[in-house]
Amino acid sequence: MITVNNVSLRFGDRKLFEEVNIKFTPGNCYGLIGANGAGKSTFLKILSGDIEPLTGDVHITPGERLAVLKQNHFEYEQVEVIETVIRGHKRLYEVMQEKNELYMKPEFSEEDGIKVAELEGEFAEMNGWEAESEAAILLKGLGIAEDLHNKKMEELDGGDKVKVLLAQALFGKPDILLLDEPTNHLDHQAILWLEEFLINFENTVIVVSHDRYFLNKVCTHIADVDFNKIQLYVGNYDFWYESSQLALKLTQEANKKKEEKVKELQSFIARFSANASKSKQATSRKKLLDKITLDDIRPSTRKYPYVAFTPNREIGNDLLHVEGLSKTVDGEKLLDNVSFMVNKGDKIAFVGRDEAARTTLFKILMGELEADQGSYKWGVTTSQAYFPKDNSKFFENNEQNLVEWLRDFSPEDQSESFLRGFLGRMLFSGDEVLKKSNVLSGGEKVRCMLSKMMLSGSNVLVFDEPTNHLDLESIQALNNGLINFKGSILFTSHDHQFVQTIANRIIEITPKGIIDQQCTFDEYLENKELQSKINSMYE
Repeated sequence: MITVNNVSLRFGDRKLFEEVNIKFTPGNCYGLIGANGAGKSTFLKILSGDIEPLTGDVHITPGERLAVLKQNHFEYEQVEVIETVIRGHKRLYEVMQEKNELYMKPEFSEEDGIKVAELEGEFAEMNGWEAESEAAILLKGLGIAEDLHNKKMEELDGGDKVKVLLAQALFGKPDILLLDEPTNHLDHQAILWLEEFLINFENTVIVVSHDRYFLNKVCTHIADVDFNKIQLYVGNYDFWYESSQLALKLTQEANKKKEEKVKELQSFIARFSANASKSKQATSRKKLLDKITLDDIRPSTRKYPYVAFTPNREIGNDLLHVEGLSKTVDGEKLLDNVSFMVNKGDKIAFVGRDEAARTTLFKILMGELEADQGSYKWGVTTSQAYFPKDNSKFFENNEQNLVEWLRDFSPEDQSESFLRGFLGRMLFSGDEVLKKSNVLSGGEKVRCMLSKMMLSGSNVLVFDEPTNHLDLESIQALNNGLINFKGSILFTSHDHQFVQTIANRIIEITPKGIIDQQCTFDEYLENKELQSKINSMYE
């Protein structure tokens, strides 16, 4: 168990937390949510001991081991992959090192023998003899091929390094697990594996994630950072979202009879009470939900941007023909004879285990790269707006304020008040629009890029991982905007709910060609015969 007592923290004049009191108990998974800048990652650092609070303390039950997902991808460059994972259990690794040093001594004394016996006993208690096989199972589950297990970390690409560090955090069955954005850079198969791991994990998990589907699958509770407090809610992310929206609605309709509000609350709870991510906790969670009263739920202070894409021209039937595209980058063949057509009304999610392949395809289609072979042709009625994964070229070395920045992409010479209003929809208000574009945060840059795309009036939208850097509120707004969009969309995203609610067609890029299915993402994943075929195309 991890207990937070009267924790407060300020940075200068800015108050993040004030007298936070909360308990995180075994068997539960807590989703820590809050607007960008609310202090989610900071709170995890307080829990891990990396940051000292201004007041209060954090107490961990004596003898319990805490594991944290590390963010420094270059910390273990000279260490073998399998050893990097085992280092996640600090004491186990220390015992292994001590044992090896003693066994390698040229003169082995009686005292050394006694010490080795003690270490061997401790090693066995920590299940040390299974350490390598457990580490290998974790790596395999996350998609790290066995031939990489004995390579040094510096030989892995960035995505695989992230997976190894995640395996390191999960290794050895820690009592308390702190995960900050664990699904970043994971492919869908790895995310599915992680979901199952956490659903079956019997100890305490506290996770920060912008992936709503992931939070819904694994979380038994939501810890909401708002009002400079952290409020604990029973249930998953959807329950929290719906309850906060209900609270806002009830506040706005305060003139209605309380009895009517109570009936609405009871109906709402009835819908969610059976929605448990861990079946063995469904009964206890239902009891907790049944005890909720009107006073227990409160409206959120979250602000949601307004995202709406309106095409200037109706799209025709002839959208895009792709024929035999192939591309090799740095000696690796990313695209091999890729062919498909885009039809009117298509909202296509491009998936696959190689992010670079999807990004390369989009760059070719948007004229940023030339294919080695093949061709593509956009229909004459189409106009495209593109959201690249890397947007740095639009902002670096740019001293313009946001109004000036957006004016450069406006098809007409719009007035400052019009541009201010447009930026206001994306939560840039007052003097915020006078910020220099080269000092924006990752989330602010994404919102600017979305403003640019909305201004274009395009009828085909191309998105390469648009939810990266966005908070949950912005993801929700973008998600709704793309559901309502009347044109066609080509996109890629790691956000399961984003893909499931937008896409009506799935194209997977594999090393042996593409799989093209007219269906939802869940239907695609649940088709076992199809998934078996896909797996064979990666072998």
